[in-house]
Amino acid sequence: MSAKRPSRSSSSDDAQVVPAWFDEFLIDRSTRKPSPHTISAYRQDFASIATLITDGRPAELSLTDITRDSMRSAFGSFASLHEPASIRRCWSTWNVLCDFLYMCELIAANPMPSVGRPAPSKTLPKALPASSVGSLLAALEQDRGSKKTTCWYERDRAIVLTALLAGLRADELRRANVSDIRTTDNGAAIIHVHGKGEKDRSVPIEPELLATLEYYLDSRAARIPGTAKNTGGQGLSRWSRDAPLFVGRDGDRISRGTLQSRVRRAFELAGPEAQPARGALVHGLRHTYATELANAEVSVYSLMRLLGHESMATSQRYITAAALDTRSAAARNPLYRILRDSQP
Repeated sequence: MSAKRPSRSSSSDDAQVVPAWFDEFLIDRSTRKPSPHTISAYRQDFASIATLITDGRPAELSLTDITRDSMRSAFGSFASLHEPASIRRCWSTWNVLCDFLYMCELIAANPMPSVGRPAPSKTLPKALPASSVGSLLAALEQDRGSKKTTCWYERDRAIVLTALLAGLRADELRRANVSDIRTTDNGAAIIHVHGKGEKDRSVPIEPELLATLEYYLDSRAARIPGTAKNTGGQGLSRWSRDAPLFVGRDGDRISRGTLQSRVRRAFELAGPEAQPARGALVHGLRHTYATELANAEVSVYSLMRLLGHESMATSQRYITAAALDTRSAAARNPLYRILRDSQP
């Protein structure tokens, strides 16, 4: 592949002109089936650093501009205005991009190993205590029977509970279809999850969550007439196989913004005692699912499969958190006070 003149991106969410070699990079990444959100992140991270290197003309970034010193300088400026997580993501994007350029013999070396970045957070994931989960569900009840067009109690409750009881990521909730829920003989079901990086998995759910989902689907048939395939059926049987599981008010697949805003609103209504970690809305619910399983002494292998983690080390963090919670609880045993008081 040879360097080419800038081209106009074909993405609907980013109409800026970009170098042709960056479009080649996106084509290469497309074989890995990244989500639209990931592609958007690649574009955003590219533009952020390219803008700093070229004084506001990212389309004019040349391959000879990508050097150790230029990247260090750009990331230094970028870091002064962004959170550690954003810096790490941007660094990762450019590391993958420079690896691609090096493999295509367009640059002499990947400069990113010489560019600093914040260390990954060592803090354990924050789970919601049972009282906070109760407050969150009670907050959703405020919308039951509401006449506001923006309120949809049955759907919002189904979204929150699916994240809490099946551990789906935000994008996995969005991509789910009705046909991905497959009932079992005992009244429960299995959700076929279209996971991160096209790594699918199956997550069992209990009859209570299945009933919640079917209650929502029945409300949807009444709320948006003409969208159900079978008007005489109930629950899952009403819908075609390719019907999205969660939809917006227009009946189309729910957008990422709507999904996050509905969960954010539920947290806001639940009050200050029921808040997830900063920036973790749906992911805060997923953390809670994982932590509860770890507290129930589920093996790290099972946790890894249920969460769709690539690395066992990621799943192990929840096991470690559960062990620390257990030790903390044991340490509150009042009998320890007798031992401490009797120390010489």
